This record gives sequence, structure tokens and C-alpha cells, in this order.
Amino acid sequence: MVIKELNGKKPQFGKDCFIAETAVIIGDFICGDNCSIWYNAVVRADVHYIKIGNKVNIQDGACIHATYKKSPTNIGNNVSIGHNAIVHGCTIKDNVLVGMGSIIMDDCIVHSNSIIAAGSVLTKGTIVEQGTIYAGIPAKKIKDISSDLVSGEIERIADAYIKYASWYK
Repeated sequence: MVIKELNGKKPQFGKDCFIAETAVIIGDFICGDNCSIWYNAVVRADVHYIKIGNKVNIQDGACIHATYKKSPTNIGNNVSIGHNAIVHGCTIKDNVLVGMGSIIMDDCIVHSNSIIAAGSVLTKGTIVEQGTIYAGIPAKKIKDISSDLVSGEIERIADAYIKYASWYK
């Protein structure tokens, strides 16, 4: 793994986190507890800060970045960032599933209890309503989320990644 201080800012980690050997984490990054950053994921907090809450998993190949002096990246609690997703200069609230290969651009806000479908692109400034599923290119609301999807997908995946990370510790 590469954990690199840059411009006097060193990544900070909470308790019980798993960082894969090939993950890259640079700069002004603050991580909560019970998080995992998987193989070939890049969290590059070189141009602005990146903060993630508790119980966040950043899956294989994902890229988390920000925009210089303009748009930091804030990720809440109980969030899963799918394989090869790009999360850039945006805010993701609590209890969110970002599907594999999704792109979330600058100044987007993804409100709590939401799902971004795999392969979706949230263009700059998109606001995802709480409790919805967004899909497509550009992503649009496709439906309201059911409580079954919140517990059956969002919570299930976040909990599963805590279990998976325990296998590697």
C-alpha cells in the first residue's frame, strides 16, 4: 500500500480499518472507523480534502478525488463505493450504495438512503433526492427506494464488507 504525506497533510485512519496492499492513499484524507479500501483503489486528497465516515468501503479500482481549492469530497457513514467507481468533488450522505463503474462528478449531492445504479453518470451539480434510485447516462431518478432495498442492499453490502475485511486482518 502507498500511504503518503503530501504538503504537510498525512492520511488519518479510524479504528479497525483494512487497507489493501495495492491501495494508494495520499494527502488530506480522514477516515472513520470500520472502513475498508480495497485493491487498486486510489484516494488522492492532494488538491482538496477527502473525508469518509464510519463503515465505508471503497472497492477495488475505485478512484476518489476532488477539485483544486473548489470541491472537496465528503462521504458519510455506511456507504459502499462499488468497483471501478469514480467519486469526484462531491458529497455522499449516509446509507448510500454507489454501483460499480458509476461516475459522480463535482458538486453533486447524493442524499441518504439512495442507490446510484451501476454504470450511471451523475453530471456536475446533480442532486439525488433522499430515498431514491438514480440510473443512466446522465443519471435520472428511476424510482423511490423501498425499505427492503435499504436493508437488503445498502446495509447488507456495507455489513458484508466489514466481514470481508476481517478475513484479511
